[in-house]
Order: sequence, then structure tokens, then C-alpha cells
Amino acid sequence: MPAETSQSSPPSPQQPIELILARNLISSLDVPAFLVDEHETLLFYNARAGELLRKRFEELGRRSVTAWSAEHFQRGGEPIPAEDLPFVVAVRETRPVHRRLAVQPDGGEHVEIEAAAVPLVGADGCHGAIVVFWRV
Repeated sequence: MPAETSQSSPPSPQQPIELILARNLISSLDVPAFLVDEHETLLFYNARAGELLRKRFEELGRRSVTAWSAEHFQRGGEPIPAEDLPFVVAVRETRPVHRRLAVQPDGGEHVEIEAAAVPLVGADGCHGAIVVFWRV
């Protein structure tokens, strides 16, 4: 028998079902939406959000939401403190949140938006949040 030469990589941790289902849901929404986990990491955003942000999710990838959002989300021309961002509040306080703010796509002008964040809660606590937003 030939020796086995492939090495298996360690398994990645399974995401909670709430995050898996949420990603499937926002993939089919016709409004910009994104998904964050309980560690405030951007896990995914849909094609409509990519149009508004001028960058597909595959180009950006997973990253800290607070660092990423400081570059893109503003209120009154100033960056919004992380603790005031709707998705951060939704995760930290496990409650729905609505805010009006501005987003600045890479190389683009500020766009006024309304954002609503809803926490994703399972039997073992909050797993993240879905955020939908639209132009004002």
C-alpha cells in the first residue's frame, strides 16, 4: 500500500447555527446587510452592501468591525466611537439598535444611511448580529 502523504489541517471550529442561517438569509436580501460575530468580527456582507461600499466581501474578508468601521462610518463628519455603532451595541447589550449615520466607501463621498442591528441569540447567549441599512 502506498504511504499516505496528505496531511490534514486542524478542523476549524464550527460556527453556531444562528450565524450560518443568518449568512444564508442576508445573501438573499435585496438591501445592504452584513453579519458580525460575538467578537465584533465582520463575517460577511451581501452583494448590495458591496455595491454601496464599492468593494466585494471577497476583496475585504473577515476583519475587526471596530477597526474597519472607524474608517467608513461617521456621524456629523466624525468617526463614530465603537461603543455607539449599532452592531456593537446589538452584540454587547443583546438588543436591537437603530441609528442614522454616514458611510464613506473607499474613495467615495459620504452617503447618509439608516442602520438597524438585531442580535442573534441562541440558547448559550449572543452569537453576533445582523445589520441591514439603506440610503436616506
